[in-house]
Amino acid sequence: MKKLFTNYLSSFKGLSIEVWWLALITLINRAGTMVIPFLSLYLTQNLGFTLKNVGSIMTCFGLGSLIGNWIGGKLTDTFGYYRVMYFSLLFTGIAFICIQYLTEFWSICAGVFLLMIIADAFRPATFVALSAYSKPENKTRSVTLIRLAINLGFSAGPAIGGLIIATFDYSKLFWVDGITCFLAGILLVMMLNPKKAKTQSNIYNNSPISAYRDYRYLTFIGALVLLAFAFVQYFSTMPIFYSNIHNLKESQIGMLLAFNGFVIFSLEMPLIKYLESKNWSKFTNVSIGITLIGSSFLVLNIVSWVGILVIGMALMTLGEMIAFPFSNAIAMESAKKGKQGEYMALYSMAFSVAHVFGHNSGMNAIAILGFTNTWYITSFICLLSILLLLFLHKNKEKW
Repeated sequence: MKKLFTNYLSSFKGLSIEVWWLALITLINRAGTMVIPFLSLYLTQNLGFTLKNVGSIMTCFGLGSLIGNWIGGKLTDTFGYYRVMYFSLLFTGIAFICIQYLTEFWSICAGVFLLMIIADAFRPATFVALSAYSKPENKTRSVTLIRLAINLGFSAGPAIGGLIIATFDYSKLFWVDGITCFLAGILLVMMLNPKKAKTQSNIYNNSPISAYRDYRYLTFIGALVLLAFAFVQYFSTMPIFYSNIHNLKESQIGMLLAFNGFVIFSLEMPLIKYLESKNWSKFTNVSIGITLIGSSFLVLNIVSWVGILVIGMALMTLGEMIAFPFSNAIAMESAKKGKQGEYMALYSMAFSVAHVFGHNSGMNAIAILGFTNTWYITSFICLLSILLLLFLHKNKEKW
């Protein structure tokens, strides 16, 4: 046990202090967005909106995220990651506090849309900062540390948010969300000095190319969009499958989701360190991860035994732990030759696109074709993603 713990700690060694501060800022920021998991409840129970209204508002949420990532990339290339991160945190805090005073449908649509534009401009700037503060050999593990911070934030945020709602009301939740954004901004100013960033060729490029003209990278993003379409089903259609087909209660569904977060927190960093020692290509690792995610849907069609849900979640979690850090590392490596903000914005936008279209597509597929056929289709989408990656890896010398 002691050896396992020692090996676990050693997987974190070598990361710069700035990366650790960046992870803490991300943790505070993501834990602070505790209003997001309760948004649908707030809209239906407090404001009396219909489910159709909520669906429209969540579409505005996804569109705002998509545009925010794009704008964030442009601003990062123009003004630098540090200013974009600071002003995104500052104005996100203000937006969270203000949005509680919106009560009409169209005002909330506009408010949520603007909130996500401001909030998700933070993402590409964070990835560029991560590249600036990381040693080349540690970039994949640095990305993994940020992912751990995000997962911890998303785990702690809803728990704290639930307590705030139970003890006070929703208005206090918006205030706490705003204040945590301000705290993250203060920590950024106090602890992250942009002068300590490495001004190497992977940060600045004298002849940068646009990410939107890098067709190899665009093909890679296309593969990620397909992966993301499958992945987001675990946040929309899969809970309905758990409830309607296997009769799981909300608490049991919550335990399955908690299992995902616990495994990621416990095993992702050692797993990434182990895979890096194998010297496999990053494309190979991403393909392995997508294969596991696709398999997590296929196994659900094999038997009706409720235990298969745990196996499916385990496969998805393992695939997520492999596919996302290495795909992020590929994106950061690709950005060496161009405008980093654009490259990292496109990476984040791949998942925003999936949030805009993936949930509705999954719901419609279930309504028309049923769960079994939907899971087959989702697995096939993962296969298409893998084929695109294999094509890119095989023809890398031609691009």
